[in-house]
Amino acid sequence: MKTILASIIGLVSLAWAWDVFVTGSTAGGTAPWAIRQEALYLSGLLSIALMSFTTLLAARPAWLEAPLGGMDRMYRAHKWAGILAVGFAALHWLIEMSDDVIKALVGREGRLPKEKYAGFLEVLRDLAQDMGEWAIYAVLAMLAITLWKRFPYRRWRFLHQAMPAIYLMLAFHAALLAPAEYWSRPVGTLLALFLAGGVYGSLHSLGGRIGRSRQVPGEILSIERSAPDIIAVRCQLGEGWHGHHPGQFAFISFDRAEGQHPFTIANADRGDRTVTFQIKALGDYTRQLAERLHVGQAVTIEGPYGRFDLGRIDRKARQIWIAGGIGVTPFLAWLDVLRANPEFAPAADLHYCTRDREADPFVARLEALCASLSTIRLQVHGARQGEVLSGQTLAAGKDRRTEVWFCGPQGLANALKAGLQDTCRGRFDFHQEAFEMR
Repeated sequence: MKTILASIIGLVSLAWAWDVFVTGSTAGGTAPWAIRQEALYLSGLLSIALMSFTTLLAARPAWLEAPLGGMDRMYRAHKWAGILAVGFAALHWLIEMSDDVIKALVGREGRLPKEKYAGFLEVLRDLAQDMGEWAIYAVLAMLAITLWKRFPYRRWRFLHQAMPAIYLMLAFHAALLAPAEYWSRPVGTLLALFLAGGVYGSLHSLGGRIGRSRQVPGEILSIERSAPDIIAVRCQLGEGWHGHHPGQFAFISFDRAEGQHPFTIANADRGDRTVTFQIKALGDYTRQLAERLHVGQAVTIEGPYGRFDLGRIDRKARQIWIAGGIGVTPFLAWLDVLRANPEFAPAADLHYCTRDREADPFVARLEALCASLSTIRLQVHGARQGEVLSGQTLAAGKDRRTEVWFCGPQGLANALKAGLQDTCRGRFDFHQEAFEMR
């Protein structure tokens, strides 16, 4: 994620710098006014480029999943690209408002002349300027409620549906107010490419086409309460479902008004188009699911997505698999497929971290699955029993390169990575699903 965002910022900055230093676009202006103008252009270019990338990712293009490391990481890139875009938009607005300050300090002398237009084009440019200002206020408000985690998800989702239209206002602003000479230079070509990607994403979203090609209807076959706060929902899908790899997830829609939510598929693919989801009550929506669902209810499944795939493990590396709480679900799918094909089971240490090993509903299931897999060494860590897993424990006395596959709370992931960094010193790869869609 950091690499792709840094690449976008670097590429746009290089194109802008080429225009400034090679073509001399600010020649004739005094330093304060020239700096203001180019800072205005650069901040605007960075904002619209990142906003275009954000809007393209929102369309969930499947061809970007592999290079970006999975749909979960695409959403994380979407989030941070959006935050950066709004930050540059705010900077752009502040620079625009700085002309009165510069006038007071150095006067109007040396100010670069504005481009002259006439007729309908001038009317469009005035409209674009106003639309850009309105859109900036809107995206600032959207960023505030997005970062405010206590704002209800359902209301946030409803408001977030306005973002494609807001983006089109910003794209209109950028296209009309960009200097005319840009369109014959590399910076204009780059801007056009970003705008094309963003407009595609916006229209795809406004047309309700996001993920449509990967959506399959189905119905609920069974609902079981695995624990007081966990339900297992088994679904039968239609013929459009082409199967999944163990460890992948899907977006589920039980209620059109509520929208989609991502859940890991907790069973192996047996070719019968059935999928099972272990859903833990972590918020208002999931706490009410047990009462709202019933056998025979229609559902819509979109997917599969994700790169937390058993087929991607490096069998030459030492394998450590770590599950925290409901993060056990992808490993249940892994073990399910390995139990049917034990000859393909790698040597791995599977650590399951839970609050109370005596009361946990998944412990018995894990023990049964691992009983027939001699190469999988299961270790259960119950916090109530004083069994806390640490990164130092994982790395103790191990010199081989290590591959860690983790699914669980972010706090546990951070603690384990810090401990592994201290002991392994870079000799490990840490794979983690980043389920944060907001």
